[in-house]
Amino acid sequence: MRALKEKERTPEFMETPRDRLPYQPITNRPKLTLPNNARMAVWVIMNVEHWSSEKAQPRTILSPPMGQPLLPDVPNWSWHEYGNRVGFWRLRDMFKDFNVVPTLAMNGVIIESYRPIVDAALEDGWEFMGHGYVQGPMHKLDNQREHIRSTVEAIEDFTGKKPRGWESPGLTETMETLDILAEEGIEYVADWPLDDQPVKLSINNGEMYSLPYPVETNDITIMALHHHSSNEFSRRCIDHFDRLYEESCDITRIMGISMHTYISGVPHRSKYVEEVFNHIRSKSDVLVMTGEQILDWYKQQVE
Repeated sequence: MRALKEKERTPEFMETPRDRLPYQPITNRPKLTLPNNARMAVWVIMNVEHWSSEKAQPRTILSPPMGQPLLPDVPNWSWHEYGNRVGFWRLRDMFKDFNVVPTLAMNGVIIESYRPIVDAALEDGWEFMGHGYVQGPMHKLDNQREHIRSTVEAIEDFTGKKPRGWESPGLTETMETLDILAEEGIEYVADWPLDDQPVKLSINNGEMYSLPYPVETNDITIMALHHHSSNEFSRRCIDHFDRLYEESCDITRIMGISMHTYISGVPHRSKYVEEVFNHIRSKSDVLVMTGEQILDWYKQQVE
């Protein structure tokens, strides 16, 4: 099929992710100005997930005997459960110490299964972002709309407002996902780690934006997939931050940091996670913003 010119890139021709947005170098865009003469912004995403103890676990710390999952998988489920029983509360204290308000990426069922967590996040003024109703790829759902709507309704019933952002489990999307999300009231997604600034995505009706969600300053990637030592999280996040801070002198950048309760919330990583936020807070011209704050700021800038 011949490549479509940008002016021909209309909804009926959106057959691949590339069709969702035009290519635009970050060096060839209007200047963005952050509030309070800030130089750059940091977006912190705290992922809280529900893993069923009756199924094979999405991730494992202990390999099963002979490579075959055995159910119930008590040690691997417990590894994750530690994050919600202990790790979340350790991270919550840290966020308070550094005056950081994160965006809570949560499965809709969390409200039922881990109620004290969402009570604490609501009390502390965190933003609530949909992360699927249950943990699993969007491609495997029989009905994406029902899944998305159930998540949106659960969060709205609990907080009194619809979530504006969405992070698909595993960052998975089909070519229908964005359009359904927009129809269900979602305004931005964290599934497209392709830029240091927000970008507008093409959808059938309405508006949708991608915010700079990280895959490399993400504890899942660093610790659970690449199996680095605990101090790598600090080293990588600080190196990443320092380069974006330098570049933001000319072009405003947004840095995302993504964490999970059972990865960043364990004792042997605590001091390295704290090092990251101590370094960020040492810069008076850096804002820590929630996803919806970044969205509102960006829309005001481009309009």
